[in-house]
Amino acid sequence: MIENWGDKAAEELWNTGRSSKIPRVYHQRAKWILEVMHASSSVGDVAAITQPPMLRPHRLKGERKDEMAVDILGKTHPWRIVFKFKGGKFIDVKIENYH
Repeated sequence: MIENWGDKAAEELWNTGRSSKIPRVYHQRAKWILEVMHASSSVGDVAAITQPPMLRPHRLKGERKDEMAVDILGKTHPWRIVFKFKGGKFIDVKIENYH
């Protein structure tokens, strides 16, 4: 379950299905990933999704080692959903361009 939002873009996409801060090509897939996260009680549930491109939650490195990310359209695209996971909840969920 998503506990809270880390940025307005993710919250706006969740509430309306679109965000002016995120390219339109990512809207549908990102909204679907957020729905999967909200219905899940573990990161393993998210990782079990096999719809191509597969969701591959991965831990970030360095100063962000307490965060995880899911690439929205696979490794070759720069947009990802970043979050923390604690107590069965997705916390500080945000959408960012990491390039």
